[in-house]
Amino acid sequence: MKPFDIGELVLLAALWGASFLFMRLGAHEFGPIALAAVRVGLASVLLVPLLASRGQLASLREHWKAMLLVGALNSAIPFVLFSFAALSITAGLSSIVNATTPLWTAVVAYVWLRQGLTPSRVLGLVIGFAGVAFLAWDKASFKPGADHSGFWAMLACLGATACYGLAANATKRYLTGVAPLAVATGSQLAATLLLALPAAWLWPATPPSQVAWGSALGLAVLCTAVAYLLYFRLMSRVGPTNAVSVTFLIPLFAIVWGALFLHEAITVQMVMGGAIVLVGIALALGLVGAKPR
Repeated sequence: MKPFDIGELVLLAALWGASFLFMRLGAHEFGPIALAAVRVGLASVLLVPLLASRGQLASLREHWKAMLLVGALNSAIPFVLFSFAALSITAGLSSIVNATTPLWTAVVAYVWLRQGLTPSRVLGLVIGFAGVAFLAWDKASFKPGADHSGFWAMLACLGATACYGLAANATKRYLTGVAPLAVATGSQLAATLLLALPAAWLWPATPPSQVAWGSALGLAVLCTAVAYLLYFRLMSRVGPTNAVSVTFLIPLFAIVWGALFLHEAITVQMVMGGAIVLVGIALALGLVGAKPR
């Protein structure tokens, strides 16, 4: 990759890493569903005019069913689940579990699209999920009176990344050839429609603070609208394999942002578990060892 592309990749990782910080700051006051709804709603407000300026609004009508599916799996459900997890676990830990998205994508592709798995890729899947199990081990206590919130938060993160894996394959199956900006806009708009009524029903009785609103705005503008534009532009220039390498950088930024702004501890278990997960991802993506077919 050229230096400019590497710079954009690092910027994208910094933005997506910051999303876990913003969710930690906003989820307690908004609640998971309302925060996710504000995130996708504001992102739609920014993306729809941009799509209209390029004369691509017709794509929304033509592919609305597929975009509704992708919007649910790639935005509405995972954004709610990660916001729920932000109530209990650190930004760094959530981001490490988020890094398993390529593993889920490979599993879903194998089951749904019948894409073959090489031995090194299978080994990568096993190692990656073993890393997550290592991270969740001390949160799986079911003793009477034990606090189970961390365990359920970890499960929520895994559910979110499984949704991302389904969404990636659904996009490939049903939206191949559709302009990336149209897919990004349509998915955010669909997520907004899906979350509007639940968010109105569960809107917080106490008005969120300026910090919470600032976090929601950061999620919508920087971590969703701008980040999507960067990601799809990178994919068009450097290819999906290089673009997905952002996965390796997101946890680093999320951990740093959490430590700097929330004073979150960086534990030995997080470092070890994160390293195991990233080794698994590298194998599963074919970045080391034999290339997957």
